[in-house]
Amino acid sequence: MKRVVVAAFLLMVVSGCGIPSFLVTPVQNSNKIEEETVSEGKGFAPPKIAIIEVEGMISNAKSGGLLQATENSLSLFTQEMDKAAKDPAVKAVVLRVNSPGGTVTASDIMYETVMRFKQETHKPVVASMQDVAASGAYYVSCAADKIVAHPTSIVGSIGVIFQTFSIEGTLNKIGATTDAVKSGPMKDMGSPFKPLDPDARLIMQGMVNEYYKRFVGVVTSHRTIKEDMLKTATDGRVFSGTRAAEIGLVDRTGLLNDAIDEAKKLAGANDAKAIIYHRPYGYGGSIYAQGAIQPPQANVMELKLPGVGNPIPAGFYYLWMPGN
Repeated sequence: MKRVVVAAFLLMVVSGCGIPSFLVTPVQNSNKIEEETVSEGKGFAPPKIAIIEVEGMISNAKSGGLLQATENSLSLFTQEMDKAAKDPAVKAVVLRVNSPGGTVTASDIMYETVMRFKQETHKPVVASMQDVAASGAYYVSCAADKIVAHPTSIVGSIGVIFQTFSIEGTLNKIGATTDAVKSGPMKDMGSPFKPLDPDARLIMQGMVNEYYKRFVGVVTSHRTIKEDMLKTATDGRVFSGTRAAEIGLVDRTGLLNDAIDEAKKLAGANDAKAIIYHRPYGYGGSIYAQGAIQPPQANVMELKLPGVGNPIPAGFYYLWMPGN
């Protein structure tokens, strides 16, 4: 196929057609979130069930690039939840979850956003798990009143990870050295230019334990898990949706339609239509909108994750990382 395209291009040039030109038409960038009906309701002006996505890497950072719309997924999520809160016709929200998780802080912000939405509006929230609802994505889902997972969904990975590595041995082989001028002995802990010493490891492990305790606290405050299964459920492993339902990590298995029906039932809005929000060109329209392309952090290296297009900065993550 590539050969055909190249041949056609050369033929155009040789025949005098010249090099094709492209017209880029600028469009006005708007912060407006548009609403689209995806499932019709009954009657005149039926109530709404808003479907809001928790998708991809959860982080307070922009995605997109040249000639592409830039969007901060955390910013978009908070704006959509706010729109659903302010619309009296929206009677419930369904979180359509398809994510391996992300940073500890962004995951916690999304969780707190859902909790405040429920407290302030008294509108029910149902999480619908798709392919993956792991780690930080499961953390966010715990804020829902009900969780519906597809039988083959990947669910769980309850835990925290801080990934580091050392290239000191490689540098020694090529005769290269590094020397950090630092204000304190722990300023460069986690640096890839030296092994993680026992004192630094102890500090990192303490932070991991703190975030893990917070995660387990969120799970146990929202989910009823048998005492003899709690350790297994929270040791970092993943489960199928079917197994997650047996353990108590989710309420039941089912499709997105089942989650929407559950939301209608909880809201007492059986005639409701289902809507989704989207923004055509992307925009920074909330207090989280100006997150950098990659969050700036000191003393970090980059991790290349399977299924993630760009490297991400090292840090503390509620993240499922298969193959690592």
